[in-house]
Amino acid sequence: MSTLIIGAGPAGLAMAGQLAQLNQPFTVLEASEYIGFAWRNHYDRLHLHTVKAYSQLPHFPYPASYPTYVTRLQVVEYLERYAEQFNIRPLFNQKVTAISRNADGTWQVQTETDSFTAERVVVATGYNRIPNVPELPGQRNFRGIIWHSHEYRNGAPFRDENALVVGMGNTGAELALDLLEHGAHPFISVRGPVNIIRRDVFGKPAQPMAIFLSKFPNWFYDFVAGLSQKFSVGDVSVYGLGKPAHPPSYDTRRGKIPVIDIGTLDQIKAGRITVVPGIDRLNAKTVTFTDGRELPFDVIILATGYRPGLTSFLNPTLTARILNDNGYPKHLWFNEDALRGLYFLGYTTPLTGIIYNLTIDSDRIARHIAQNNFVSA
Repeated sequence: MSTLIIGAGPAGLAMAGQLAQLNQPFTVLEASEYIGFAWRNHYDRLHLHTVKAYSQLPHFPYPASYPTYVTRLQVVEYLERYAEQFNIRPLFNQKVTAISRNADGTWQVQTETDSFTAERVVVATGYNRIPNVPELPGQRNFRGIIWHSHEYRNGAPFRDENALVVGMGNTGAELALDLLEHGAHPFISVRGPVNIIRRDVFGKPAQPMAIFLSKFPNWFYDFVAGLSQKFSVGDVSVYGLGKPAHPPSYDTRRGKIPVIDIGTLDQIKAGRITVVPGIDRLNAKTVTFTDGRELPFDVIILATGYRPGLTSFLNPTLTARILNDNGYPKHLWFNEDALRGLYFLGYTTPLTGIIYNLTIDSDRIARHIAQNNFVSA
């Protein structure tokens, strides 16, 4: 009986590629009509923040002609090539609505149109699947545009306009930079200290060093990461970005992703991007901030992140056993009988790189599947 893989993004494809390499049968279900649907719909400017040598899926490198930091459209092209390489043919338009355990130990996966039974299920629907769209205080009063970042493509429509980006994660930092490059006047609303690392340190990509340091004890990794941050980023509290209590590696282990800076910080220091505090309320044409300032804005972009949305198809009993307080799976798999055969891939964010970690974790899952290829009782 084959393994059922839910999702045809990087995680799902990595899992399928690993199983194909081990000659293990599988079927991939994809909610949309395309492979790599999320990557097709990200903002135009997006590149991988990790180097291509450490961002490839298992057993298939990027083309040599691709740049060090691969573009969004090149990622899409690569994912399509990957599927062809391993003969991965997803069943499209199969949005999963429920996963349940059968009496014989198999798993039942219900989609909007069909039902599938499998001995094993690998959930690979993505770390960022459902936009997190908070309602801001006084939002209904605001007469300008309010978009979540998933609706943003580029800053061209906002030339010469005041644009407020809410949140300074990796997306918010890059959208502010994109708005600046398109002639807008960007501001970033930041509520607390931001942990920033440079994508390139002294002209070299930071990711290989992070991979190297990850092999050492956490205390040493934190010490070196903090030291590198001190010299390459410095004290940014004077710019309104606060002072993090811990080094980026420490926060990453607790699920708080640092900002991998690709130029936003220099523009903040140069005064071209303005950092403002949290929002107190929205008015008709202005925003009042927690420090009492009131500034005019034409557009607000909510860079407020995403959620995995696993509770949309996991029942309350499974949710309580599997997910942590933030809604992410606690483990790649679970050894208790009631959960045997259920796997989760792509829900961690190590400083070494999400896609880099997909190769490691998908290999672990594939070997576990191969070693336990029997129907559970």
